[in-house]
Amino acid sequence: MLIPTVSQVLSSASQRLSFSQEAPRLDAEVLVAHALDYSRTQLYLYSDKRLTEADCLAIDALVDRRCNGEPIAYIVGGKEFWSLNFKVTPDTLIPRPETEHLVELALARIPEDEAWQIVDLGTGSGAIAIAIANERPACQLLAIDKSEAALMVARDNAETLGVKNVCFRKSDWFAALNAALFHMVVSNPPYIARQDKHLTRGDVASEPKNALVAGVDGLDDVRKIIKQAKAHLLPEGYLLLEHGWNQAADVKAIFEEASYKDICTHKDLAGLARISQGAWGL
Repeated sequence: MLIPTVSQVLSSASQRLSFSQEAPRLDAEVLVAHALDYSRTQLYLYSDKRLTEADCLAIDALVDRRCNGEPIAYIVGGKEFWSLNFKVTPDTLIPRPETEHLVELALARIPEDEAWQIVDLGTGSGAIAIAIANERPACQLLAIDKSEAALMVARDNAETLGVKNVCFRKSDWFAALNAALFHMVVSNPPYIARQDKHLTRGDVASEPKNALVAGVDGLDDVRKIIKQAKAHLLPEGYLLLEHGWNQAADVKAIFEEASYKDICTHKDLAGLARISQGAWGL
């Protein structure tokens, strides 16, 4: 039996994935590159190289997992966010490009040379906190999560990426923070409604539900954070939250009811209202 080339394996994997995935070629490239320890560029530089039987078996196993619906990020064990490579596991959400806008908005408010105290609520893999800490080394980031398994992943990411100005604590939102005060609170909390049909589709179906679902309308945790953050924000401190594209009006109303100032909603690159902010003590 003639062992196939890299190019042939790529084509075969892409064809298999085309029956279940929206981007079969991209998925095939990522999986084959991971199995061979290649970059995606090397797949084409060595397209005529013949693989070993062990290589083919390893690739088949990865493609099987993807065909069964397992997210690419969990299969390869990582995901790029803010140009940093983060370890992810089924204990954490997969960082998404739209959440980079939350980091961007936070950085726009944080002076480059000031030592702000910032807390990231529900840190998961640590992507938001570590990205901000990496860009603002004078600041001190506190990243909290109620999942010890997620915190282990986040700690590993900070250590691997060499980011020293972030620490981690187990807490259910502000519960374990006592009277700590911050210049800024950021969060990508659970915001999907309990019966939302998207919970059974795509990568979301494999992600931890306690990091996705927040009550009947998806806003239970947003309400808690907005209410509780007031006791932990310094004067003129800001709270920035990610939420669903169709929740902006409801989130704005929650901010208003809690008497925040400078309330506004920001649209992502797709033009969707995904992040809201409010200031306390203006």
